[in-house]
Amino acid sequence: MNKSTSLTKVALQKFKRNFWGVFSFGFLVICVLVAVFAYALAPDNSQNANQMHLAIHSKPPGFSVQMLTIPAKAEEQNAFSVFFFGKKNADTEIPISDYTLKEESLQVTEYTLDGTEGLQKEYRLSLFPDARNLEEIPKQYISEKKFILGTDKYGRDLLSRMLIGIRISLAIGFVAVFISLVIGITMGAIAGYFGGKVDAAIMWVINVTWSIPTLLLVIAITLALGKGFWQVFIAVGLTMWVEVARVVRGQVLGVKEMQYVTAARALGFKDLRIIVRHILPNAMAPVIIISAANFAGAILIESGLSFLGIGAQPPMPSWGGIIKDHYAYIILGKPYLAIIPGLAIMSLVTAFMLIGNALRDALDVRS
Repeated sequence: MNKSTSLTKVALQKFKRNFWGVFSFGFLVICVLVAVFAYALAPDNSQNANQMHLAIHSKPPGFSVQMLTIPAKAEEQNAFSVFFFGKKNADTEIPISDYTLKEESLQVTEYTLDGTEGLQKEYRLSLFPDARNLEEIPKQYISEKKFILGTDKYGRDLLSRMLIGIRISLAIGFVAVFISLVIGITMGAIAGYFGGKVDAAIMWVINVTWSIPTLLLVIAITLALGKGFWQVFIAVGLTMWVEVARVVRGQVLGVKEMQYVTAARALGFKDLRIIVRHILPNAMAPVIIISAANFAGAILIESGLSFLGIGAQPPMPSWGGIIKDHYAYIILGKPYLAIIPGLAIMSLVTAFMLIGNALRDALDVRS
């Protein structure tokens, strides 16, 4: 059987032989699946995992407590909305340490942080619509709730916040890289192909943009567009196109002198077709590598913006926002509240950098 000499297949074979590249790719596939099924996997599937229990704030991983759920009238919501955006949950959850059944009501002792006896409250049977008698209330409305990663300073389930927060990091990476590729490839290809005054004008814009610190430019754009989810996408994307444009311009300058481009011009092909069909396909290898690095950079920038308070806005969970809320706990004896999201960011960024290195090796024609 003849061995394939296709450059794509050769590059794929070389990538498969890179252990860390394949491992990182598998890790990212798992992260994407977690992001898609976040609300299905999260113990707290309310919108933004924002079910607060102030009585059990800042509890360590593995903490468990009895939880009384007092149902509220649920808003109508289709399965698609619940799956992707969470449940519009208006139920009240109360951590309790004990309960007793009286003649006409359920008496509970609320959980307290210091272990002392909490307030005692009574709830009538009429508050629990699915319970036909008092004996059914504990079975249907009291459960043992375990917080695998503990709770944050508002008593929210940290695991649920982390699972849903991965959507922000991956989404900002995809959208920002897409915006940077569209602008960067377009500007770089035009500058490199036409040259002259067009090249000089575009390079002036690139150099001016390049001279402004990335974080400062992002902050300025974010403040101009307003604070929010989509504004961060646009702001990060508009700051990452410069490097792509410079690389594409350099590649186009070299490729446009090749004989097949000269032949395409001689055949009377239009400039747009020559750029799209003949030049760009042969100049994309470095762009693919830069995209992986930009993906990691976008995640770090978003985390930094959320830490500064101008990224994703509460109650929307963001790994940078979780660190912002809990960095003071590092010296208060509960460092895991900031370390867990920090390790998650580090893992995701490292995976993209390793994939970038693997792609660089796989697409290197000299090796």
